[in-house]
Amino acid sequence: MRAAGGLLALLMSISATASADEPVQVPVPQTLEQAAAQRERADALREQAEKRYQAEQNACYEKFLMSDCLLAAKKRHAASLVAARKLDQPAIDFERAARRQDLESREAQRAADNLARQSEEQERAQGYRAEQAAKLAEREAKLADKARKAEAGRQKAAAEQAKRQAKLDKRARQDAEREARKAAEAAAAASK
Repeated sequence: MRAAGGLLALLMSISATASADEPVQVPVPQTLEQAAAQRERADALREQAEKRYQAEQNACYEKFLMSDCLLAAKKRHAASLVAARKLDQPAIDFERAARRQDLESREAQRAADNLARQSEEQERAQGYRAEQAAKLAEREAKLADKARKAEAGRQKAAAEQAKRQAKLDKRARQDAEREARKAAEAAAAASK
């Protein structure tokens, strides 16, 4: 039974060593979902490597050449971790690039929004200034209209005052003429 376990461990070590020496083509993810799946596979490989390493260590403690067995198990474990890292690294790089691109696009959008906001604020400021200028012009026109109406009112009042004064003068002349005629008639009547 121990021989079968040792043979199995020997075969696993040979296949692990052979697979560690061969260059492995690691797929480069094209989407965030693929990157997440690839990272999960790398985590699963690491977990398997840890379990296998623990099992191999336990098996090594039962062998006569325990140090050599532990060293070989450690090498296989390190090779498995390197393979997991090789699988994990492109996914990490892709996620980092995706985050960077997302950040850059958000920054570009923020800059575009700021430009739009600034132009909108400038338009509002110009509109406000134009509105204030229109209100000021309207106020000045109203004041000028009031001043013109007040002047016209003063001229009309002065004209009416002059007309009344002329009437009073005319009446005073007429009264004076009538008094003079009455006095002349009374003088003429007294002289007769």
